[in-house]
Amino acid sequence: MPEELTNVTVITEFLLMQFSENKVLPRLCATLSFLIYVAAVMGNLLIITLTTIDQHLQSPMYFFLKNLSLIDICFISVTIPKSIINSLTSSHSISFMGCAAQVFLLICFAGTEFALLLVMSYDRYAAICRPLHYEAVMSRGACVQMVMASWVSGSIYGSLHVAGTFSVRFCGSNTVHQFFCDVPSLLQIACSGDQILEYVFIIVGCCFAFVCFILMVVSYVYIFSTILRIPSGQGRFKCFSTCVPHLTVVTLFLSSGFIAYLGSASKSPSSLNLFMSILYSLLTPSLNPLIYSLRNRDMKVALSKFLAGKQTP
Repeated sequence: MPEELTNVTVITEFLLMQFSENKVLPRLCATLSFLIYVAAVMGNLLIITLTTIDQHLQSPMYFFLKNLSLIDICFISVTIPKSIINSLTSSHSISFMGCAAQVFLLICFAGTEFALLLVMSYDRYAAICRPLHYEAVMSRGACVQMVMASWVSGSIYGSLHVAGTFSVRFCGSNTVHQFFCDVPSLLQIACSGDQILEYVFIIVGCCFAFVCFILMVVSYVYIFSTILRIPSGQGRFKCFSTCVPHLTVVTLFLSSGFIAYLGSASKSPSSLNLFMSILYSLLTPSLNPLIYSLRNRDMKVALSKFLAGKQTP
């Protein structure tokens, strides 16, 4: 229990929100979340396995896809297992350090994924707009460095937000109006005036993310202008089909994240807002394997060989 000291609350644990007071609905949501979680983990593990063992899936695009799947497994594992346990038990608490770790990992993996999606857009730009220099530009060493830079940037971004969020004092209730610990919900229970540092980090982070998004848009402007100049209709379709999965994932990632952020920033979150937040945690990691496998011929061939137990030559 929190101890009151003047108007400041010394918090040793936070209480997370329940989806409903009804006993049946939380268990139903927990069951559905568990099934989606298992499907997401298995789907992403399958992509990691295929892109590792199949010799036809060793290009930079599949190397980035392998790392994207790893990030998705980590991202979905930060919040969903804890939410499932809370839905099945009467305890909805999370320790102070557990909450800080959840915030760091959530932002770290989200930031890393966004950075990797930017790298993947550059990969498509190099493959379509600079095909003669592609192998030199996207060498193995360069790909590894770009992936490492994505992880480092995500870790730094997560560290800044943890420092900004947990440097504040908390006043009043220790109830977080969310299924998991996130920055907007924690700032709502912070003492007035203490959130300035975190607001600065949020503004700087949004500006940097916007610049990255503009770079992504510019890459696709060059990509589409190059595709339209290809004389062969089949060639245009082939190039465009390699970009569709990435564009779909970017749109899904940004739109669902924006909707979830608006919901968690609400001072009186509804059940719909809470549902959208947990859907955000599930949606992108669950659909990414389907998006990349259903529209990719090489992935389909590798999957059929893997299921048949055949070794790729």
